Amino acid sequence: YYSSGTEPTSPKNGAIWWDSTNSKVMVYIAAEFKEVELGASTGGWTIPDISAATYDSVSFDTTSQGTNMNSVFFSSDGTKMYTACHTQDSVFQYSLTSAFDLSTASYDSVFLSIASQDSYPKGLFFSSDGTKMYMSGDANDKVYQYSLSTAWDLSTASYDSVNYSPHTNVGGVDFNTDGTKMYTSNLASPASINQHTLSTAWDLSTASNDSVSLNTSSQESQPWGFAFNPDGTQMFVTGYSSDDVHQYTLSTGFDLSTASYSNYSFYVNSQEDKPTSVRFSLDGSKMFILGFSLEDVFQYSTGL
Repeated sequence: YYSSGTEPTSPKNGAIWWDSTNSKVMVYIAAEFKEVELGASTGGWTIPDISAATYDSVSFDTTSQGTNMNSVFFSSDGTKMYTACHTQDSVFQYSLTSAFDLSTASYDSVFLSIASQDSYPKGLFFSSDGTKMYMSGDANDKVYQYSLSTAWDLSTASYDSVNYSPHTNVGGVDFNTDGTKMYTSNLASPASINQHTLSTAWDLSTASNDSVSLNTSSQESQPWGFAFNPDGTQMFVTGYSSDDVHQYTLSTGFDLSTASYSNYSFYVNSQEDKPTSVRFSLDGSKMFILGFSLEDVFQYSTGL
């Protein structure tokens, strides 16, 4: 998956490219990019009711790398997974031989120490092309930016000496598809998801606060992890005060001022009683939960 205004070089057959200049979804077929006709839709997936999700009875244990795992993230093609660990102050890399299938996951023996930036990593996010990584930390209440010289290869990552202070009690971090909007969670009162703008895509040095937020305290008073669907019309929030994944609707994609609670939620306590991160597969058919009670990543089917 690529997101830029310039045509990617040397893509693989079936690669997806969001042409941000022309607002088109392109797929690489027969040695060329071809436009996907979206009709009135902006593409992506929509989960009608997250409460209909089911546990796949599949999980992956990360305790060999460390305890207090706070965040999980997947590469766009689902063949790489990453976790952020508090006790080791590191980000770890894993491989999945079958995309988004945790039963095929294994540790790559690759990690990145982030101790020089923050001793309490809370959130983790990668740009859609895998060349930028963002880590949110609670010790210094900042989001930090890293570059990967080889996409999705953590062994090539280095700190950009760029960070952004969104607010106090920083939890998770997420971005919109093209990297011009960033979202952070506030773990204390008021419990909320907060919106920021980047005037240059994926460049934290250009970030500013939109003074727009969504209060989640009626559903979740500690919103550690959250994720959007591809067009930003749905957001899913988890945290260990409720042990639920809560579903929200945004009438304008990625605009939190238009967000409202959908009254749908999915209880994950049977697997993890301190959920801190939620992520989805590229097509939305799989959901993944990580928490620091069991240090496992758990896999679910959403029904899509």
